[in-house]
Amino acid sequence: MSTQILKGLRVLDLSRMLSGPYCTMHLADHGAEVIKIEAGTGDTSRGNGPFRDDDPDHNWAGYFVSLNRGKKSIQLDLKSDGGKNQFRALAATADVIVENFRPGVMDRLGLSYETLAKLNPRIVYAAIRGFGDPRTGTSPYAHWPSYDVVAQAMGGLMSITGPNADSPTKTGPGVGDIFTGMMMAFGIMAALREAEATGKGQFVDVAMYDAMISLCERMVYLHDYTDKVPGPEGNGHPFLSPFGLYPAADGHVALGIVDDAFWRRLTELMGKPALGTDPRFASRSARAAHAGEVDRLVSGWFSKLSKAELTKTLGGEVPFGPLNTIQDIARDPHIEARKMLTQVHGPDAETRPWTVAANPLRFGAHGHGALNPPPALGADNDVLETLTPTSSPMAPETKRTLRDAFGRFATGVTVVTTRQSDGTPRGFTANSFSSVSLDPPLLLVCIGKAALSCDTFATCDHFTVNILADDQKEVSGLFASQSPEKFNSVKWHPNAQDMPVIDGALASFGCAQHRLVDAGDHLILIGRVLDFETSDGDPLGYYKGAYFDLGLDRAVTEAATKGDVTIAAVLAHEGGLLLKEEADGSVTLPSASSTQALLKALGDELMKAELTQLYAVYQVTETGAQRIVYHARVQGDADTGLTFFSLDILPLSRVSDDAERSLLRRYAQEHRHGTFGIYQGTEVEGVVHRLSGNHKYHI
Repeated sequence: MSTQILKGLRVLDLSRMLSGPYCTMHLADHGAEVIKIEAGTGDTSRGNGPFRDDDPDHNWAGYFVSLNRGKKSIQLDLKSDGGKNQFRALAATADVIVENFRPGVMDRLGLSYETLAKLNPRIVYAAIRGFGDPRTGTSPYAHWPSYDVVAQAMGGLMSITGPNADSPTKTGPGVGDIFTGMMMAFGIMAALREAEATGKGQFVDVAMYDAMISLCERMVYLHDYTDKVPGPEGNGHPFLSPFGLYPAADGHVALGIVDDAFWRRLTELMGKPALGTDPRFASRSARAAHAGEVDRLVSGWFSKLSKAELTKTLGGEVPFGPLNTIQDIARDPHIEARKMLTQVHGPDAETRPWTVAANPLRFGAHGHGALNPPPALGADNDVLETLTPTSSPMAPETKRTLRDAFGRFATGVTVVTTRQSDGTPRGFTANSFSSVSLDPPLLLVCIGKAALSCDTFATCDHFTVNILADDQKEVSGLFASQSPEKFNSVKWHPNAQDMPVIDGALASFGCAQHRLVDAGDHLILIGRVLDFETSDGDPLGYYKGAYFDLGLDRAVTEAATKGDVTIAAVLAHEGGLLLKEEADGSVTLPSASSTQALLKALGDELMKAELTQLYAVYQVTETGAQRIVYHARVQGDADTGLTFFSLDILPLSRVSDDAERSLLRRYAQEHRHGTFGIYQGTEVEGVVHRLSGNHKYHI
């Protein structure tokens, strides 16, 4: 059973045999792109067998097939300069590296975590060792080789497993490897979560020895509490009874009685209800004190019945289950219902499918598909051909071009588009987007979780961010609706990724999905920019529930602002400002009830005013009145009531309005830097959006 829940995650798997491949198998089962890096004859497990009769060339060992389904394979000689360079290029594109060499192997190759992290600071480097890595604590056994049996022995598992102290027993499956691999899978996901939040990866390691101590946690606290050295308990339990394996007429069954209520129910089903209230057995502690007698009573009754008879009587009544072989498991209806034995098809049609244990994880929000086949050795070497453009640093000119493109749109209405799996175009209106990074080039948009298209965008491979021009209000309204005819009502064309681009949009950014981040009632969709195009014009703006442009469309601005509105202007004049001086000596910006009235008041035979751009839009909190402030250039002599002030000696102490005082202080600062912005908010708090010139780029 597989999902795509980890889609977009690239994992470089240098591990061999069991622990590392088992770890990365779980990542691959759930959608991660796991690339095995192999040299020579590949992963040791390819030759370990067993092999089926229909595989005379011994290409597909069961050991390898079971652990490496759904992965890719690339052959690289990491001892050669070319192989090292190709691996470094791969690492620059990866999220995770997993290896289980002995300490120092990768360091000697020049491929240590520290070296690779310089190329890719976000990388999570996961190392599985027998006795850990010196980076996190140097063991005296650090350079000892280790396999599962060594870990089980040294970690204490074998000391508490078996019929008695004279017969320590290894567990059947390779728990020393498998449990360590699962611990590392958790470590990887935890480190990835921090990397997503901080942009910084890290080194993560698990020692097989340490993992076994964690697995055997019971022996640790028992020794602390009782000062005894726990030993093998056979198939029983040190302080619970009846608990363990008991003989049936045709095999064995398992029973686990902890609660007293289950004990009473068992005695009723055995036809001996008096034992349920017998003081020797009625409580958990009493049964532990008389465990030998309890086990004799239970065994005596169980041994007279078959597993099927016991299952019919006890199944669902008390914690009980038959001891199953793989043949029993294959016939069990639970296995069919849960699809826990599944088939993996070979990489070619001639290979008969293999039966393997399915992934036990189930995610309610995701469909579970078939597992993908294991890779032939070197089957995906063509991945290496894609590395040059991906791993090359962005050229300085390209970076400047992209920075300009991001910076041009201080605010604006955005239509985000994609296609669903059947090719149907989907899109929604967003009121802004934001750049996150230039190298790699990343931007983000927010999607409401309640939006109909949320699931489509959450699972898409590519999407496009379209910045609408100031004459595309109807397009914005259309994509803000739930109309199924959106793409039939607007002209659009596909880009290089076959994603919809809205005709007439001021800019479009074609993106590959990079990350999806939860943000309360929204999802943050982060895309890696693959190409973009911009054209001349002004973006469509949106403020306080209404549209406005960022250019000189004053009629639209006035129409977009309802209620009590005042229009004011910052009047630039010969390197200074013209301000209105009141009779009481206070200073304020010239203002009027409309743009036309303001221009009329400023225009006479001696002075001409020209509004050049919107400078501020804000609301007065107490009254709800709105203020729209333009930047204007004034030529000629000052009109009556207007006084010239140099920017170096603006009379800020005489400006009675706090918002105007802050605005004038900002203007003086921006004038010195040669960049102006648009303020939006209230008279006490808001955002200044930077603007720049109009250019056309295409990458």
